[in-house]
Amino acid sequence: MSSKDRLVVAGNGMASLRFLERLTERAPGRYDVTVVGAEPVAAYNRVLLSSLLGGEVDESACSFRPLSWYEAHGIRLVTGAPVTEIDRANRIAMVGQTHVLPYDKLVLAVGSLPIRLPLPGIDLPGVLTFRDFADVAAIRKAAVEHAKAVVIGGGLLGLEAAVGLARLGVDTTLVHVMDRVMERQLDHAAARLVRAAMEARGVRVMLCADTAAIEGDGRVERLVLKDGTVIPADLVVMSVGIRASTALAQGCGLTCGRGITVDDRMTTSDPAIHALGECAEHRGVVYGLVEPAYEQAEVLSRVLLGEAAAYPGTSLATSLKVSGLPVFSAGLVDTPEGAEAVVMHDAAAGLYRKLIIVDDRLAGAVFVGDIAEQARCKELIRSGAPLSPDDRDDLMFGPAPKTLAA
Repeated sequence: MSSKDRLVVAGNGMASLRFLERLTERAPGRYDVTVVGAEPVAAYNRVLLSSLLGGEVDESACSFRPLSWYEAHGIRLVTGAPVTEIDRANRIAMVGQTHVLPYDKLVLAVGSLPIRLPLPGIDLPGVLTFRDFADVAAIRKAAVEHAKAVVIGGGLLGLEAAVGLARLGVDTTLVHVMDRVMERQLDHAAARLVRAAMEARGVRVMLCADTAAIEGDGRVERLVLKDGTVIPADLVVMSVGIRASTALAQGCGLTCGRGITVDDRMTTSDPAIHALGECAEHRGVVYGLVEPAYEQAEVLSRVLLGEAAAYPGTSLATSLKVSGLPVFSAGLVDTPEGAEAVVMHDAAAGLYRKLIIVDDRLAGAVFVGDIAEQARCKELIRSGAPLSPDDRDDLMFGPAPKTLAA
């Protein structure tokens, strides 16, 4: 029997792997580790799902660590079977009905579930979500030649799904209930550039489009909007957001809100159980992005080694490519009353930069097309430091070239 503390990690996604990487870097062999993943493969890069759907990469290109990495670090990896029950009194995690994993410390990194709107026809064959390898395989199978697809949702995942389908040559329409795509990250001007890039890739974009029903005889045939518009569809991909996976935690009596409630040390209401990533709720916030999950993983790895680490929360910033167009967004997106907006906009070149300044401090930034100054923007927004005389020009146009003294 090992004298090491037994650490069980429920979930083998991106947050879980980052935590294991940091833990084994800092103190190899400190814990007797078992990680349990619901999917049949080890952790992979979900950011590449759109490229996988569009055929630009294969599954192997999405992989992070080979099975040999887990073995080399003494980590037992269980795949294709989620943790189904937690017995807190006896500190046991159940996998399926028979596999028992005793633990001294338990980490919940069980991620989130895609939201499926309660629409008529939601259960028809051909209505899919876009979240994992299995979804990509199902979408590719349904996306036969001459198929017509409708993607519901104009957030990042919806745009990625639509672009991936268009790359396959599928007639693709994206419908979004709001008046702009990616409304949480982009203002109207930036969103128009992204929409133009989507349309240039062959995606038809319909805004202020509220879905009423999905219809068909035995499988999907059309999508009906609340204004009566009918869109033919052989495939409907629903990408309207995610919901923290809390069923396992609720089942064993842990405190939950919209996610599994954690403190600054990523500890739940049970001191032997921690949570991180998309399933965790910290100070009332559930983050659905990679960066906060990685920051939480960093903190938790230190906490489990007895260090005085604390997670203060993440100032959200988004940096990505949408239809090949670089996009960066941090802090405020729309300009509040009393704030100053400094804007550079060249629609023909697909370039847009906006700085939102409040009390001579940078409160928000939205860049499209050229995001070279994103690091400086993030630093200024997070620190709240006053802008220097050169900051405005440097952030809008890049730092002036340095000249050599005579």
